[in-house]
Amino acid sequence: MSAARISTQDGKNVALSFAIGAAVIIFFQTFVAVLFARFINNHQEIVATLQEIGILVFSLLSVYFFWIAKKPKKIKTGKTVKGKSKRFFMGMLLSTLNLLPIPFYVFASMSLSAAGYFSFDRLPVSCFVVGVVIGSFTVFYIYIVAFKKIEKKTNFLMKNFNTIMGSVTTFMAVVTLFKLLYK
Repeated sequence: MSAARISTQDGKNVALSFAIGAAVIIFFQTFVAVLFARFINNHQEIVATLQEIGILVFSLLSVYFFWIAKKPKKIKTGKTVKGKSKRFFMGMLLSTLNLLPIPFYVFASMSLSAAGYFSFDRLPVSCFVVGVVIGSFTVFYIYIVAFKKIEKKTNFLMKNFNTIMGSVTTFMAVVTLFKLLYK
């Protein structure tokens, strides 16, 4: 959404600079996540502990999204950031602050590995990381180019973001609890 907002305010090229900055950090986050997943895959004894921690984290996130966050706050635009390089670093900063991709890609790569669709060898890991970066940049690009056409649909998502996220984190906590209880 930030890429789309930047596109409407500062133009397509500046928004693309923001998206490239975000994609650079996504590369590193995904690579770290897959390395962590490989470590977990090689040390199965820590899986139960991580599941217990996951239940706690997802439960706390659910409480936050359902009761603490309530409605998304409007962003005040007092200061404007101009220039491609500043937007590039802003994209890097916002991507760095978003830590949710790391556990997501740990879970995704481990799930794909368990299903036999992925291995932790160099080539599959490289393809996975590059695919995530290309996919993320493509989504940013679609937001930048097509935001005017999909703006009404995104308003619904933004109004109900906390409820959607609370539902997802609650679902993840329940699934993890069942996995832990019924091994």
